[in-house]
Formats: sequence, structure tokens, C-alpha cells
Amino acid sequence: MEEVDSILIHALKQVGTEVSEEIDSVKAFSSELIVEAVVKCIQVINPGLGSALPTSLPPGMSARFRVGMSLAQACQDVGYKGEIGYQTFLYSNESEIRYLLMFLVEKLPREHAESSDQPAGKLLVLQKTIAAAIRAQLSVPWLPTNCRLPLDGETQSPGGEHSFHVQPLSLPHCPKGLGEKQLKEMKHYQRTVLPPVTAQPSQNASVVASILEQHAAELSAAQEWENEWNSQGLLSHLTPQEYRNRKVTRLRRRIEEHLRCAALPPADSAFGPQSSSSDLSELLQTFRCSGPSDSVMAKGTHFTHTQKFTFTRDTAPVTSTIPIGHKSESDAQLQQQEALESLTQQVEQLSSDVDQLTADMKQMSVTYTQVLDELKQRELKNSEKQERMQVKKKTVDLIPDADGNLLQLQDVVEASVKRVVHLAAQWEKHRAPLVEEHRRLKALCSNQDLESSRKLSEIKSLHDKIRVSTEEMKKKEEMHKQLVSELENLPQDASRSAYTQRILEIVSNIKKQKEEITKILSDTKDLQKEINSLTGKLDRTFAVTDEMVFKDAKKDESVRKSYKYLAALHENCSQLIQTIEDTGTILREIRDLEEQIESENGNKTVANLERILEDYKAIRQENSALAAKVRDG
Repeated sequence: MEEVDSILIHALKQVGTEVSEEIDSVKAFSSELIVEAVVKCIQVINPGLGSALPTSLPPGMSARFRVGMSLAQACQDVGYKGEIGYQTFLYSNESEIRYLLMFLVEKLPREHAESSDQPAGKLLVLQKTIAAAIRAQLSVPWLPTNCRLPLDGETQSPGGEHSFHVQPLSLPHCPKGLGEKQLKEMKHYQRTVLPPVTAQPSQNASVVASILEQHAAELSAAQEWENEWNSQGLLSHLTPQEYRNRKVTRLRRRIEEHLRCAALPPADSAFGPQSSSSDLSELLQTFRCSGPSDSVMAKGTHFTHTQKFTFTRDTAPVTSTIPIGHKSESDAQLQQQEALESLTQQVEQLSSDVDQLTADMKQMSVTYTQVLDELKQRELKNSEKQERMQVKKKTVDLIPDADGNLLQLQDVVEASVKRVVHLAAQWEKHRAPLVEEHRRLKALCSNQDLESSRKLSEIKSLHDKIRVSTEEMKKKEEMHKQLVSELENLPQDASRSAYTQRILEIVSNIKKQKEEITKILSDTKDLQKEINSLTGKLDRTFAVTDEMVFKDAKKDESVRKSYKYLAALHENCSQLIQTIEDTGTILREIRDLEEQIESENGNKTVANLERILEDYKAIRQENSALAAKVRDG
């Protein structure tokens, strides 16, 4: 049992059970440790079922009974067929607990079973401890500071609460395709100029959030690229680099098209409909319109040039009429004020004229489009009427010689029918091979589509297998490194040959025990055969002797007494044999009772009875306390 207990304890440590080094057998397990071990195993076997189970016993006795019943039900749900109840966990029995733990360890998934065969290194133990602590903290619901109880102080500290702000980070990265000089300059910049990641955010509290955001963005980009490549990239029959280059080229073309559209004047002139632009075009148009009026992008029309020329011609005489001479400063200001007012009036007048002309042009453009539409409709009507007129004219020309023309028309119709029939026959001759060729090509295309879809599915499955194989290879490489490090840390005096020799000794001992058991069974069989033969011989001898003595007892009185002694001797021997058999049976029962007494002593019956009495008293106290609360309430 020591070997079995050591294997069980090692497996329980691998699933996260905190078993101290002093415990070396299942007999030393406490109720709390049994509950923790069973819950950890169930969480690994069925996470959905084990997530709702507590890993420790509560202080109240009624709650402990409920936890024991829930654990017993969970063990039955995962397939345990033995007898189990709350007493299995609260009042533990060594054999029952060992059998239960052996069942749960055998039920563990393969990866946990494989990992339990390997020694746990310090790094693995540290990682599992960190994961268990994080899992325990995540299982506790968060409460505001003013709602926390004193018991929550251990898991939820009231320290520094602040909001996180994500800031962009510049990570060291050397792209492919750089020359030796550029690569050297890039490394020099990253080594000397680029600050570390922890120093780039403006606040220390934003470091973790920024790193997590950067990592999440990279993961999402990689996932999007993988999905796009599996869905569209494989169908394009291009390499990943060619597919990326084609995407970049398309994006550049779209940007150039948006820029080109934004560089054109807005389509709200009199001779064109108003077109809707995209967000990028509107943004560029806003920048274009916010510049100076004489921008290069602003193309003037013939009307604007004419207005500018007229404005310059009209304003030239006005500016030339400003008197120049030695006048006083007030006269000069008055003249300038009058000139400015006259110019302002002219500008207003011109602006009103421009607005009036613009409105007239818009109205004229609408009228022009309406006239064009009416003109097109009338031209269509005229063409239809001209065709009808030509047909009627030809019909009128044919009326004087109606009979001859009718015969000619019939001849033409018959010739046309014959020609159509001949063309139909020729078409059928050409159509049959074309239809066959079309069907053949269609079947070939469908076969090629099926083949391409099959190859595509095979490529996808190969990609999945490659990804799975890569992940397995990484895991195995990490396990190999861990095992190598653990092998280096192991003591060198413990060799494989010692373990092998020990195993061989155990096997030889088992063989010897089997041989001894077989020898004892064969001796028992021989002894039973001998007993049966002697019993039969004795019965036969007694029957013959009884018959012979009984014949002589009828004639001689002394022989009659011998016959009575013979019968008494046979009866006493039978009683003696029966007594010996009863003695053997009693001895076997005594040995069975001694074994049962030892097993009961191992089950800690007295200690369990004492614990049951204590739990009973605790339950009575809880019930009395609850009854007092009910009465007070």
C-alpha cells in the first residue's frame, strides 16, 4: 500500500492539492485534505461540475453535511459506482478513501496523467501556485469599498484605485529586407535612443494596460490575417507575400482615386447633377475650400473671368480719379472715404448682379435640360412616325398591281420559309456537336471544381495539422527543456539500475508468493483427496466388519458385546471427526473476526463515534441558537 499511496499523493500534487511533506499515506489524510483532493480531481475531470464545489469545509455542521452530500453526488456523476455519502468525507475510512482516490486519479485526462508521471520542477510548481492564486482571486466577486466586510480584507485590499489609460508603445522591431547599414542604425537607435517600454507611458499605472492593449491588437491582427488567408487567400492561388502586395496596391489605388476626386471642383454647377462624395473626399474638399481664393485647385469658369475683367475695367477709372496733390490730411481722408464708399457700392452691385446671373443660369440650365428632354422625345416620335410613313408609302405603291405583288409576296414568303427550314437543319447539324462539347466542358469544369474544392479542403486540413503539430512540438520542446533541467538537478547517486533492480525484486517476490500459494493449494487438494479416500475406506471397513460381527453376534454372547463396542467406537470416532471439523471452522471464524477487528480499528470507529457525538452536540447548539433567533425575531 505504501507504493500505491505514494503514487496517489504524487498525482494529487500534480492536480493542485496542497499535500504536506509529512503525509506519506492515505491514512494520514484529514477530512479537509480529502475534500480538497476530491474537488481538485473533479475540477480537472469535469470543470463545469467542479466549478460549483467548495475546496474546503465550512465551519457550520449543517453546511458540512450539505457539502458532503454535494461531493458524493458529484463523484457519482463522474462515474463512481461504490457506496458513498457524506460520511465518506466527514468520517473517513482508509480503504474507502483509497479506492475513491484511485478511481479519480484513473479518471484524470491523459495530459494530467502523463504530467503526473514526471517529477514537478520548481518552475512548474511556481506557475501552478500563481495560477491557483489568480483563480482564487477571480472566483471572489468584487465589492465596493463601503460594502466590504472585515473578512474581505484579505482578498480585496482598499489600496490605490485608479483608471487605466492606454497609450501607444514603440516596441523594438527589425523588419525584413533591410541592408546591413540600415540594420545597424536601427539597432543603434533601439539600443541608445528608444526608451524602455516601462518609461514610454506618461503614468506608471498605464504600463500594464498599454502592454495588454498592444498584445491584444497584435493577436487580433494575426487572427484576422489567418482568417482572411484561409477564406480568401487560398482561393487566390497566390503566395502570402504576393497577396499582401496586391492588397497594398489596391489600397493605394483607392486612396489615389479619393484624392483625385477631392481635387476636382464640386459638382454643383449648372450643367451637371450633384454627386455624393465619401468621407475622405469631404475632408479633402474642406481643406481645399479653406485655402485662398486663388488656389491652384480652384478652376474658374468663363463667366468668372469675364466678371473679373469687367470689375478691373470698371474700377480702373475710379481709382484713377483720386486726386493727387498737396492737400490737407482731412481732405485726403474724405476723398479716400468717398472712394471707398463708391467702391463698396460697386462691389455690392456686382455681387447682386452675380447672384442674379447665377440664379438665371440655374433656371436656364433647368429649362435647357427640360428642352433637351422634350427634343429627344419628339425626335423619337418623329423617327417612329417616319418608319410608319415609309411602310404605308410602300403599301400604297403596291396597291395598283395588288395580285402580282401578292403572288410575289407569297413567293418571297415561301422562299423565306424554305430558307428558314434549311437554316434550321444546318443549325441542328452544328448544334449537336456544340451541345456535346458544352456538356463535356461543363462536366470537366464541375470535376475541376470538385477537385479544387477537395484540394482546398486538404490544404486547410494540412494547415490545421501543421498548426497543431507546431503547438505540440513547442509543448514537447518546453517539456524536454524542463525534464533536462530537472535531470540535471536530480541527485546522481540514484541510478536507473537501482530502480530497475527494485522492480525486479518486487516481481520476483510476487512470483515466489504465487508459487507458495499454488503449492499450498495443491497440498490442500492432496490432503482433501487423502481425507476423502480414508473416509471412504473407513466406511467400507466398518460396513464389512459390522456385517461379519453381526452374523457371529447371533450365535455368541461375547461377540454380541464386541458388536456393541464396535458401534460405540464408530460413533465416538464420527463425533471426534465432527469435533475436529467444528474446531477448524471456529478457528477460521476467529481469524475472520480478528481481521474484522483490525479493519475496524483501522477505520477509526471509536474516533468517528466521538466525532459524531461532537458534531451532534454542535448541531444541537446551532439549532438552539437558530430557535433563539427565531423567538427574538
